[in-house]
Amino acid sequence: MSLGDRASFCPAPRLPAPFRFSRKSSGTALSASLDGVTAAFLVVRAALVSQPARRFILGICLEVMDDEPKPATQLHNSEPLFSFGVIADIQYADLEDGYNFQRSRRRYYRHSLLHLQGAIEEWNRESTSPCCVLQLGDLVDGYNAQHNTSETSLGHVLSTFQMLQAPVHHVWGNHEFYNFSRDYLGNSKLNTKFLQDQIAHHPETTPSDNYYAYHFVPFPKFRFILLDGYDLSVLGVEQSSLKYQQSLKMLKEHNPNTELNSPKGLSKPHFVKFNGGFSQEQLNWLNEVLTFSDKNQEKVVIASHIPVYPEASDTVCLAWNYEDALAVIWSHKCVVCFISGHTHDGGYSEDPCGVHHVNIEGVIETAPDSQAFGTVYVYPEKMILKGRGRVPSRIMNYMKDIAFHP
Repeated sequence: MSLGDRASFCPAPRLPAPFRFSRKSSGTALSASLDGVTAAFLVVRAALVSQPARRFILGICLEVMDDEPKPATQLHNSEPLFSFGVIADIQYADLEDGYNFQRSRRRYYRHSLLHLQGAIEEWNRESTSPCCVLQLGDLVDGYNAQHNTSETSLGHVLSTFQMLQAPVHHVWGNHEFYNFSRDYLGNSKLNTKFLQDQIAHHPETTPSDNYYAYHFVPFPKFRFILLDGYDLSVLGVEQSSLKYQQSLKMLKEHNPNTELNSPKGLSKPHFVKFNGGFSQEQLNWLNEVLTFSDKNQEKVVIASHIPVYPEASDTVCLAWNYEDALAVIWSHKCVVCFISGHTHDGGYSEDPCGVHHVNIEGVIETAPDSQAFGTVYVYPEKMILKGRGRVPSRIMNYMKDIAFHP
């Protein structure tokens, strides 16, 4: 494959003011002050770096890669530092099989619980137990609310998780808010904020109670961050609240449709009711945590129900203000992976800054003879996702010799 075939353009992110970044390699660096909501992402790179090699010239990212990708089954010779499980969009309901809104995809409501049981059994059998499992949201389906079975179905799924021999960290998705209010979720077993880590000498890294997000350290020099993709949302909040009014205003400014779940005719089709966004308060908190991780020379994995990178998702299933989230992420050197669910079809892309965006395929649309979960094995220089069933395996190398300075 030619160099030209691999050419792609580094996007110009919308950055909260003020940010400052620099990318360094072989003694060459370019620093630029980024002020306002739009900034040119201008980067100079003097030398190619390893394989796959990249050259960044004035925002243009040229990749040189092998014609044939390395198989993800080619595992590292040494033992991993640690591992963790990932699973998304279980959407259990005690109902016969059905279909998605477009009636184009079958949904296996009852069997999704059996898939979860199978995943837990495999995680428990692994020679080295995962340090934790990231449950990426949409644990029970919205149909439960229509049948008054929300709490019953949630109880069944949480009871199944009790078989897991590792802690589970729950992310909240849109189906959580179809079934429960934000207040209910905050007082339920789906609130795993008690598993968070505190940085005592940096109180600004302590999340607010206004959103559901936290961070923890599963292994020295590795930090995980759970984000609240429905911090801005019209789901699960009182219609009289200020946040509801602000979210509805934002949604209607971009979506004039009578049916707010419809992306028909929208120039920005991700502005639909079943998506949400990140408040500036949460983004400021994220920036503070990543700033600490940069200084502490940590690697960071971010988990959210909603994806933030268009190349790893369809055009509909993105956070409302995904550009703002990317702006924060791209202003730091520490982030190596962003894991999400929501799309059901899954997706993957490595962005120009070397962050691997992984969307895990949904359990709810996985046939009984297949599976949909994975285990991520973490090494000093890469992560290896071992997928099961619909989830493909892949090798995700960390980008080298790159430094950002906020």
